[in-house]
Amino acid sequence: MALIRSGDSGDAVQDIQARLESLGFPVDPDQLGQFGPGTESAVRAFQQSRRIACDGLVGRETWRTLVDAGYLLGDRLLFYRMPMLHGEDVAELQRRLNAIGFDAGPVDGIFGADTLRAVLDFQQNRGTAEDGLVGPVVITELALMSRETAKMGRHEVRERVWLSSLPDSLAGQRVFIDPFCRDDREAGEAWTAAMGAAARLREIGAHPLLSRSLDTRPAERLRAEHANERAADIVIAFALPGTDVPGVYYFSSTMSRSESGGAMAESVAAAIGVEPIGRMTPLLRETRVPAIVVCLPRLDANVGAEVISALVAWFAGDPDQARSVR
Repeated sequence: MALIRSGDSGDAVQDIQARLESLGFPVDPDQLGQFGPGTESAVRAFQQSRRIACDGLVGRETWRTLVDAGYLLGDRLLFYRMPMLHGEDVAELQRRLNAIGFDAGPVDGIFGADTLRAVLDFQQNRGTAEDGLVGPVVITELALMSRETAKMGRHEVRERVWLSSLPDSLAGQRVFIDPFCRDDREAGEAWTAAMGAAARLREIGAHPLLSRSLDTRPAERLRAEHANERAADIVIAFALPGTDVPGVYYFSSTMSRSESGGAMAESVAAAIGVEPIGRMTPLLRETRVPAIVVCLPRLDANVGAEVISALVAWFAGDPDQARSVR
């Protein structure tokens, strides 16, 4: 989609304004169809609430997140299909299933195979039609099984087990390295950082897996799929901030947080002098293993090597400190 920003006008702007208003982000004093300071402020507030780049621009990721946020559980029939359904209603379904012991995987808002299996298991348990369709019957049964106190989902348990059972070394680990490539400068600098990281990993006996070649630019979601297909143990990405802020990003949404990714991000961020920041980029959202994105204004081979050295220290650190769930 075309980038929509301050100064634009028309039906697309009016649609954005209506969605923002319905979610509680007023666009006053802008007139309908006019993207002025009120709309830009509302966009920024929405972006900040959903942990995406806070730049006041409506591009592909902000638009997708805005549409996803408009769905409440029960607004539509949910089921497994290709392309997969996604939205905050799916995330709420996953959260509820996980809380009562049906493993829907990460609360990522994507109705994938894990969510389908959880729905089918739930339907079998409740004696309803095992069709994988989430409509009024399933939602009612979910409400009947809800508990007054929230429980930890199985995905969170797995992450805590992963943290508590870290090996003492990265040696032998399959580390997926992703150099972002949204423009020429980023593609070049991120590649250089990735090469520095890969060289350091080989030195310590780990197995670096690259998401792309030097002359290719696959989309971020395809790179996330590639990480899952390669059965990586962890994912380390390098990117330039662009309109976002520097930091070490890990997955965090309004409903879920990667505790293992957050712990890795805190360790690496402390080593390189930036902050750990929760974000909901496709790579962090859709990979199935702990993942971080190192996002700095300047990337080079030394940065890549330094990030791996920080991870080496974290893996080898005191289990009560370096591996604690923060």
